[in-house]
Amino acid sequence: MDSIDEITKQRRAKKMMLWFSLISLVMGFAGWTSAYIVSSKRKDWVAEINLPQTFWFSALVIILSSLTLIVARKQIVSTQFSRAKIFVSITAFLGLIFVVLQFMGFNQMIAEGYYFTGPTSSIKISYIFLIAFVHLVHLFAGLIVLSVLGFKTFEERYTPEEMLGFEIGETFWHFLGVLWLYLVLFMHFVK
Repeated sequence: MDSIDEITKQRRAKKMMLWFSLISLVMGFAGWTSAYIVSSKRKDWVAEINLPQTFWFSALVIILSSLTLIVARKQIVSTQFSRAKIFVSITAFLGLIFVVLQFMGFNQMIAEGYYFTGPTSSIKISYIFLIAFVHLVHLFAGLIVLSVLGFKTFEERYTPEEMLGFEIGETFWHFLGVLWLYLVLFMHFVK
């Protein structure tokens, strides 16, 4: 009985650490978006800059990747391991497409003459680069998480009874998707 209680405590502790981490990320991005809002009142704020189309496509891709990860979890729960492997692989592939689209978005901004710093830069463009880049850094952590999920899924180490690692990784990935959707909508509507 004590070992079951200890296992339950460890599971709760791991989930709580994840939530503390996600809350700290929310606070960081809330700070940057708050600074964006405050800075939008400056006289040198350039309101007519639009986000690159690829940022919108990347939002669609990361939403699709969350959906494929949900399907992968359902396949593991129903012990359809070969299908789970396919859907985890699709999720990882979509994650890589997201990264490519992000860099395409940065390149599109640069091609339009917008730079992070320098004489042709503006505070708004600097914020867009900063916010998108910081999210991208966290997405690289998400890709590492997906790699671990993929490895353990291919090794069939997740079972309907033992899904904690998958659930934690899945929660982090979904968080990154929701965060990107929020950031794109925020930067689009807050001119």
